[in-house]
Amino acid sequence: MENKDPPLGKEILGAKKKNLPFLRQRLYMLERRKTDTVVESNLSGDHSSNGTLRRSQSDRSEYSQKLQEKMAPQARSVGPVGSPLENEEELNKRMMARRQKIIAEMVQTERDYLSDLELCIRIVVEPLRRKQITRFDVDGLFSNVESVHQISTKLLSLLEEATTGVEPTMQVIGQVFSQIKEPLEDAYKVYCYHHDDAHILLESYEKDEEIKQHIRDCLQSLK
Repeated sequence: MENKDPPLGKEILGAKKKNLPFLRQRLYMLERRKTDTVVESNLSGDHSSNGTLRRSQSDRSEYSQKLQEKMAPQARSVGPVGSPLENEEELNKRMMARRQKIIAEMVQTERDYLSDLELCIRIVVEPLRRKQITRFDVDGLFSNVESVHQISTKLLSLLEEATTGVEPTMQVIGQVFSQIKEPLEDAYKVYCYHHDDAHILLESYEKDEEIKQHIRDCLQSLK
């Protein structure tokens, strides 16, 4: 009986395939050595091979860039002057300053709004109510504006208490709105519910010259 050994050519071909990546790496290293040698020679005296020189400079620039990228995390951990750590600190300062500006504007806006409500009640609502015009429904026109004024007064007081004389990092205004949330909603639910009816009522009063004159007098005093 004849022994059938595997063909020798297939063994050699398989070995070559296994060694192919290693051979490619060796060839690449040899090419790099040749390139470096040519570049060093050109730098020492012969500058005629501009193509080879440009290729080497490009390779080194790429390597330098990759090295800087690898070193970047280490540089961030050191934190010298001008480092990302300092930039983060500056960013936090700017964000805190912006937060303080927003809080200050919020408090000032509420203060101005409360002042407008006080003027409206004192110069317009109360005088019109004292005149007791039979055809004029003051409460229907201005709804529960006194209740809105009261809750706005409370809100401003809480905001000032949370911000006056308090360090910026310790100012917490979210708790103020959580604390006053329910009474604030109750007041504005009534006011908003009657808003459309008040607008219709105002349009009807504009057709009445006597009532319109009373409103005009109040507005003139307000100015």
